[in-house]
Amino acid sequence: MKRRSPTLALPLPPLLLLLQAFCLSAPSVGGASEDAAWPSFRGPEAVRTSDNARLPLHWSTEKNVEWVTDVPGLGWSSPIVVAGRVFLTTATSKTTFKEPQIGTEYSNDYVAELMKEGLSQEEVMARVEARDMEMPDEIELEYWLLAFDLESGEETWRKKFFAGPPPGGRHRKNSFTSETPVSDGKSVFVYVGNLGLWSFSLDGEENWSTLLESFPIYLDFGTGGSPVTAHGKLFIQNDNQSDQFVAAFDTETGEELWRVHRELAPPDQKNRRSGWTTPFVWETPERTELVTHGPYTVVSYDLEGEELWRMSGHSILPAPSPFAYDGLLYLVSGVHGDENRPIAAIRPGASGDLTLSKEGPENPSVVFFHRVAGTYIPTPVAYKGALWVLYDRGIFARHDAATGERTFRARIDGSAGAFTASPWAYRDRVFGIDEEGTTFVFGTGDEFDQLHTNELDEMVLATPAIVGDRLLIRTQTRLYSLRENTASENADRP
Repeated sequence: MKRRSPTLALPLPPLLLLLQAFCLSAPSVGGASEDAAWPSFRGPEAVRTSDNARLPLHWSTEKNVEWVTDVPGLGWSSPIVVAGRVFLTTATSKTTFKEPQIGTEYSNDYVAELMKEGLSQEEVMARVEARDMEMPDEIELEYWLLAFDLESGEETWRKKFFAGPPPGGRHRKNSFTSETPVSDGKSVFVYVGNLGLWSFSLDGEENWSTLLESFPIYLDFGTGGSPVTAHGKLFIQNDNQSDQFVAAFDTETGEELWRVHRELAPPDQKNRRSGWTTPFVWETPERTELVTHGPYTVVSYDLEGEELWRMSGHSILPAPSPFAYDGLLYLVSGVHGDENRPIAAIRPGASGDLTLSKEGPENPSVVFFHRVAGTYIPTPVAYKGALWVLYDRGIFARHDAATGERTFRARIDGSAGAFTASPWAYRDRVFGIDEEGTTFVFGTGDEFDQLHTNELDEMVLATPAIVGDRLLIRTQTRLYSLRENTASENADRP
């Protein structure tokens, strides 16, 4: 095993852990083969699966570790891989970051404790902010794009793309660089919500930068939705408290091509305007569209920003991102306590308002709509004809991908019940890594089949990347390249 180290040394609602799980989705990148690249959050076409028969089934901090490298600072962006290099973003500070904590309820629990003491609402909020929030006047940052050699783990270059206070606050479970970069195979594009966009060559030369306006995010939770690319355009989605919009930029120049302002919020909760999802470029024989999952409402646009369809009745605080499988589009969301926590499937070619009554599907474009089956943070993975749904509180379920029918729902044995990263699948297995760095491995039959666990012993919120026969996992301070070695080859085969 090789190890490389860089030289840098009011009661609250349930927390939204912003990953692009973290939360928080993938573009289509023409010509990228599975064994050559993982160019975006959740990979080519956002499927998070592979048919490579040599990907590892078992690992630990020693077993099947090809290399591990230290990553400076704090960031929950996922790794991407292009042209033999692994790219990550991070932020460093001369002062200590407030540390993340396992789970989603600890701020709520703290609020409850303080309220029992008879403190005023103002004092409660002040104490929660002091303990669990990191605000712009508390910290100065340096933002970095890091590049590592895929074969060795050696750092090949790093570029500082911004320095100064962050554009807004963050909950300490989030980071200031939770958005995953994206590549079109020629450049790497970096997006930091409410701060800006940057383009770099694969060798680290800055092509252009475009600074963006800063808008308030609900309760200063921070940002998390990643950019996507298609047809020479770079797309971002920014659902915030004051000016929700979707925008497109020219990948060659950084020029803003169009911006669509929108008003998305539940009719009875107009203050729930922020979102953390990544848009999805859905390519079908009929057309290519940009699907955006906003608060309460999903809206799809053509690549020029014209609205194609919309559907309301989704969660008020969305984190999972849209994805497609076997000809259908899937929409998932489900913050705890929301009456709307659906999994929905949409046929290609939809138009107009697809919103359903509570009685069930009434629109020919809607295949199914299960109002309370969705997840809070991890995006399900589609594999072997099923939707494999991992819930942040330690529940695992299987739904038939064609009908939405649930075939099982079971509690994960030995889980602390804290999942943020999205599950992935290969070699007739589904994998889900919890926030403590334990990967739970499941069979893909019609019944719940928990097989074994793999331990990395450090916090994990970032969704892994799959490239060729390597699995790349970012933990809180490290990046692992996991690869089946000869000694374990026979033992690892199904």
